Amino acid sequence: MNRHSPMTAKQRGMAIISALLIAAVVAVIAGAMLTRQTVFTRTLEAEQLRIQGSWLLQGGLEASRQLLWEARQKDVLTRLDQPWARPFHGAVEGQLADEQGKFNLRNLMNQQLPDATQLQSFQRLCQLIGIDANVSRRISQRVIASYDQRTGPALDASPDIDVSSTRVTSPEAAAEIRPATYPMLRSVDDLAAIKGLEPDALRRLAQYVSVLPGNTWVNGNTASAEVLSAVVPGLSLSQAQALVNERNSGRWFINRGDFVNRLRMPRISVDTVQVGITSEWFRWQGQARHEQRRVRGDALLHRPEDRQPRIIWWRVGA
Repeated sequence: MNRHSPMTAKQRGMAIISALLIAAVVAVIAGAMLTRQTVFTRTLEAEQLRIQGSWLLQGGLEASRQLLWEARQKDVLTRLDQPWARPFHGAVEGQLADEQGKFNLRNLMNQQLPDATQLQSFQRLCQLIGIDANVSRRISQRVIASYDQRTGPALDASPDIDVSSTRVTSPEAAAEIRPATYPMLRSVDDLAAIKGLEPDALRRLAQYVSVLPGNTWVNGNTASAEVLSAVVPGLSLSQAQALVNERNSGRWFINRGDFVNRLRMPRISVDTVQVGITSEWFRWQGQARHEQRRVRGDALLHRPEDRQPRIIWWRVGA
């Protein structure tokens, strides 16, 4: 009988256990490496698809720029029946929007001072589209605080903005410059942090409001009834809707005088209405689908009178 058999069996058992432990460790390491490799591969594939989607978006954006330029060469008017205003389909889907058919928040500031008339127009617009008055004041304050301001006694009396008392003072009474206390807005989405401005209200606001680099007039040929009612004092929403219905039937405004005449409000003169018939600023939004992945693009375009539209900013996201 072998006297060493129990010891040998024990050693063999330990060897088997050791081998199993080593195999388990190797399996764990191999699994981790495989997982990392899979994640890396998927990340690489996702980035490749994003880049390819971005190329498609840029192609769609270039096509829209060309449409805007061709429309400007054919007609000085900017109207909703022109090819640029139609939704585009295909490899890229989306829409061009006339940002001057909306209320430009930049207009709340004029020559480094709050503009009382524009503040009143914005408050009327918010009331028409169901934005709470307190929220609309916070929006106004946020917009104004993002620009340098000329200061004076009339503006320093209260930290809040009171439309009834805000007025443009003379340069002599406002010699100092108060620097902006908030970053400048690039789009309406930047207002998401405003207290009380819920996501649904923000989306609703974005349909009627724009943020442009400079002061602009509203385009009467593309503006909604709500915007026209807000910027034309005394024009009711029902009157504005009738005017828009008439316009959209094909009776486009041919000049500012035509717009004022068709208001049928004798006491309003052309000089007091900041409504035009053409536009320079457009928002491009599109999405490209490539192999189950959707890539979205957003851009602001400026179309001057004498040259092709240029991209002011452009962003791509999933």
